[in-house]
Amino acid sequence: MRPLVEASSGASLDELGPDELARYSRHLGLAEVGEAGQAKLKRASILIVGAGGLGSPAALYLAAAGVGRLGIADFDTVDVTNLQRQVLHDTASVGRRKTASARQRLESINPLVRVEPIDEELTSTNALEIIREYDVVIDGTDNFRTRYLTNDACVILGRPNVYGSVLRFEGQASVFATADGPCYRCLFREPPPPGLVPNCAEAGVIGVLPGLVGTIQATEAVKLVLGIGDTLAGRLLLVDALRMRFHTIQLRRDPGCPACGTRTLRSLIDYDEFCGTAARSVEAVGRPSGPHPVAAQASDRHRRAFSNAAPRGVQDIAPIELAERLHRGDAIDVIDVREPYEWRIARIEGARLIPLARVAGASPELARDRDIVLYCHHGQRSRAAGQILIAQGFERVWNLTGGIARWSAEVDSSVPTY
Repeated sequence: MRPLVEASSGASLDELGPDELARYSRHLGLAEVGEAGQAKLKRASILIVGAGGLGSPAALYLAAAGVGRLGIADFDTVDVTNLQRQVLHDTASVGRRKTASARQRLESINPLVRVEPIDEELTSTNALEIIREYDVVIDGTDNFRTRYLTNDACVILGRPNVYGSVLRFEGQASVFATADGPCYRCLFREPPPPGLVPNCAEAGVIGVLPGLVGTIQATEAVKLVLGIGDTLAGRLLLVDALRMRFHTIQLRRDPGCPACGTRTLRSLIDYDEFCGTAARSVEAVGRPSGPHPVAAQASDRHRRAFSNAAPRGVQDIAPIELAERLHRGDAIDVIDVREPYEWRIARIEGARLIPLARVAGASPELARDRDIVLYCHHGQRSRAAGQILIAQGFERVWNLTGGIARWSAEVDSSVPTY
């Protein structure tokens, strides 16, 4: 495999200082790395998109390995719920920018590495400008919008994209957008409908799994820089941590792929629209902080939709609309379908707890002549619960879009987030 970073002719000990020779001595003893290889790592630049569960172990090991420049792109802050798996950060970092927390930790591990915080969201406007400055990209994202954006930018720029994802006890890893290999769109041409695939906040993830997959991503990035071994380009590695099984699936470039096949995708697109994640517009109101907010008047369209007419399926309701109706005193049963431990962390005042596993058998407890609004953490489980009730003949079933997380962000900030 051809290395991404070429060694200079006559590479010698002069390329590494005494401190580097000592620090990387275990690398220098490897025939596949040696002094020339370590010099390649020193000259290399790697962008890590997301300083979370996957980006944390990848960044730690790449810094320790002596990669010269590490870009850390993340615009989030450290939350206490991150600490179960995002090992870049510690308790003292809660509330800090992830990029600042990451930089401090990485520089303490290896002050010889240049850490470049990119404290902004990767978008169609800035992705090409940011990514072109790096040799390799590690995709540590947790959403389809940024995943497709990162993939397309890497294909356009010719940058290898080291992919990873985790959920519950299962993970995936691959290398996309190499010269001859497939890209992420060859595997998943289009994103699933919004809400169909739960995220880690909804479904959970065993804390060590991102460490396992993120370390695999770091390994692939080092191999790409050095030009050694067989990478995961053209293969998808499946990890089953519960049974500790690894399985590899062969992947081929799809000639019809608009990104790396037909090359019809020559510029970045609107990925919110493509993935169906464009935020609903809400009325221009402030963010109330009390537990009994008075929301702005709901739009006529939503007032008509939220009528006694029987809907065909589960209908959506935004937090502001629900808050306005509750304030008016409308007859609504608000049902929380999360788990009891989540209920103890945060809840919407006046709601009843019926975990998703109990919904099918709970129909006698629910009134069929009242509107039923279901909510969970982000909206996936509650939609599934609504479909169960619709199948049982309930006609006035609504799903709170964005779940309690969006309720806290847009209606009642006194409700804790997790």
